[in-house]
Amino acid sequence: MEFNCKEKYVLENERVRLVPLKISDYEHLHPFSLNEPEIWKYSLVHAMGEDGLKNYLNLAVTAREAEKEYPFIVFDKRTNNYAGSTRFYDIQLSNKCLQLGFTWYGKHYQGTGLNKHCKFLLLEFAFEKMGMERVEFRADHHNEKSIAAMKSIGCKVEGVLRSNGLRPNGERRDSIVLSILKNEWETEVKTLLLNKLN
Repeated sequence: MEFNCKEKYVLENERVRLVPLKISDYEHLHPFSLNEPEIWKYSLVHAMGEDGLKNYLNLAVTAREAEKEYPFIVFDKRTNNYAGSTRFYDIQLSNKCLQLGFTWYGKHYQGTGLNKHCKFLLLEFAFEKMGMERVEFRADHHNEKSIAAMKSIGCKVEGVLRSNGLRPNGERRDSIVLSILKNEWETEVKTLLLNKLN
């Protein structure tokens, strides 16, 4: 498949629907930005408050238009509500690799299995439709919850990038790097995730 950031890709199963993020999705994500600031504790780009969310959406949509990223809004079909956002970024079609991240969910959607459904759809799309050979994940080295979630879907730890990011509060952050390779998806990770979904 020839991937094009300007196309509209909708990823969906019985639990979740991922739709390209738009500026107008402000209304769906606004409650999280006002009421759940802890969501972005470890994020390099946060969406807290009205201005924070507007900036977050503008950066995401601009990056898609520049063909660097592909952000989604996450719709939870079980509760019939919008739950958060995730995206492909650092998309390198010539190298057949990308990063999957900027993932966050409202507190009522965390630990419900929603993330595993999202990750399955995103990884399936990346490896089986886009033809990626490698999907990379990064997280704040102190974000134990996020790191555990990535390991639980089959990510392998590669190492830590020291002082490679700047948190919104001005502090430097170390980032842990994890990845899944295409052969790992085909031989183990896809089955692992399917079993977790079932």
